[in-house]
Amino acid sequence: MRRQLFTADHDAFRELARDFVAKQIAPDYPAWEKAGRMPREIFTAMGELGLLGFALPEEHGGAGLRDYRYNVILQEEAARALVTLGTVRTQLDVILPYFLEYADPAQRARWFPGLAAGRLLTAIAMTEPGTGSDLAGIRTTAVRDGDHYILNGAKTFITGGLLADLVVVVARTGADPGNRRAGLTLLVVEDGMAGFRRGRLLDKMGCKVQDTTELSFTDVRVPVANRLGEEGAAFGYLGHNLPQERLTVAVGSVAQARAAIAVTIDYTRQRTAFGTPVSSFQNTKFELAALSAEVEAAQTMIDRAVLDLIDGVLSPADAARVKLFCTETQARVVDRCLQLFGGYGYMTEYPIARLYTDARVARIYAGTSEVMKTIIARDLGVS
Repeated sequence: MRRQLFTADHDAFRELARDFVAKQIAPDYPAWEKAGRMPREIFTAMGELGLLGFALPEEHGGAGLRDYRYNVILQEEAARALVTLGTVRTQLDVILPYFLEYADPAQRARWFPGLAAGRLLTAIAMTEPGTGSDLAGIRTTAVRDGDHYILNGAKTFITGGLLADLVVVVARTGADPGNRRAGLTLLVVEDGMAGFRRGRLLDKMGCKVQDTTELSFTDVRVPVANRLGEEGAAFGYLGHNLPQERLTVAVGSVAQARAAIAVTIDYTRQRTAFGTPVSSFQNTKFELAALSAEVEAAQTMIDRAVLDLIDGVLSPADAARVKLFCTETQARVVDRCLQLFGGYGYMTEYPIARLYTDARVARIYAGTSEVMKTIIARDLGVS
């Protein structure tokens, strides 16, 4: 269906992104999957082209374009080439908004040029062993000691944690027995700080190319100058960015579902059974037609949500609806597409196998489908 989301400037950016992905990412992607990470030099290459700094201010090396549609284009072009930019997506869509909203002028001068150039990589450390989606249950602590905080705790499932130069850590700086959400603070831990340790590279079922690690902090002295925003206000900050984070997952889900349909069409045209192309079977036609309709419906939902986000009116409940619908759609689409590949769909040499395993986490991270349903139910007044 015709989309009305993008302008000529967006189309030019799409061409730039498409060319970069085709030439500098897709050819080496299988090797990156085996290594479990993207090489640092790919970030600097993206920085040189302006693919990382479009939202950052011009005075700090960016383009000053705080327009989420550019983020959407990067995800869509990666999916089109059958790759993912998980670590890049996390930096641009999840972490950078915290720096843009809460960094003070001195922090902007210190960090923004490196972020725009791809010299500084980031991660955000929220999840802890045993907490999952319960951010109010965070146990990592930061105790004020003069001009520093003394940070202690452990984090897990940290995307980009292996390569990150700056880790935004959610830590508890205070406690209120009557309000579990109070007392959380954002602290930026820098690579090389004493007591900061990176654990093992986690072996995931899918999304192999994005490094995911465990992190630990033992008496790490973090300067107060590295605090983002106000002390004790982090829960509100996290909630403010959740609609974009959840929309980002949905955008990737729909783009990857569309890619799954495309590779399945190509495969069924080439594959024969009983002397005829699989694409000529009525079941194949009906399956692909139904899946296409689902993806177009999800795409329309995405495009509306993107405009609402840009206008500042995307509510937490609507973001939950979008994430729930689009990730569940992705799950159905890639499952039915894999079925049309038959036994070959189970072989990792075929892209549908990776699309299948990569898709599974979408219904878990940034809030599980069950959490999304809880948020929607509360919005309906049935909680």
